[in-house]
Amino acid sequence: MNPLPQKPSHVSDTTTPAAPTGPTPNDFASFYLYGLTTTPYQQSTDFDKFGELYKLVVGAHGGFSIASSFHPYQLLNPAGVSVWYTAFAQFYAQPSRIEMFGEMTLEKTSFLVVPPASFAEYNVWPDVRLTHAENPIFSRYVPFVIPFLVRKAPAALRWDAEVAAAGTDRERLSWYLEAVKDAMQFLQPAPALLLGFGEFDEQHPEQLIEKFMNCRDLLR
Repeated sequence: MNPLPQKPSHVSDTTTPAAPTGPTPNDFASFYLYGLTTTPYQQSTDFDKFGELYKLVVGAHGGFSIASSFHPYQLLNPAGVSVWYTAFAQFYAQPSRIEMFGEMTLEKTSFLVVPPASFAEYNVWPDVRLTHAENPIFSRYVPFVIPFLVRKAPAALRWDAEVAAAGTDRERLSWYLEAVKDAMQFLQPAPALLLGFGEFDEQHPEQLIEKFMNCRDLLR
């Protein structure tokens, strides 16, 4: 039997964590705040304000704020490409994407990406339930979405953690929701109404519309 080879003297017993590789779209998940307002399409490049909102909603996860709020029918361009996938494509086009991805992964850094002007256009989906013709109430209470592209990680997002920690303590949950509403004032000021937080499914975008439909009867 041949003896086992000896470990070279320069090889350490400890293994240095591998540098992050990638990125790919599968490394990210698409989330959003949603609510009702009078003017859904609002833009801002206030990095600090977006950072504050991101930390309150997403927490210690790397990723991107997308520098706008939208009507749901602005979230997909005519080709069916979402504002989240477009944000990833913009990120991927950066020469420093590997370094940025490393910061997101190791340091939980968040960045701000400005969406193309093409997303200012409305593109009504096959699911037309948010149109005036189908539901006039959504002309008075207009749906809005604030999107986030988040680096996937095992830890819970802050929104989910806060809701779970509050449990049945409505006062604690109310404090947190008020903090989020205050933080989004720079983009969606009063009388905007925050309804909740969700994950966007590229294969089933109608699930987003369903969230607004679930609150429709409360608006009458």
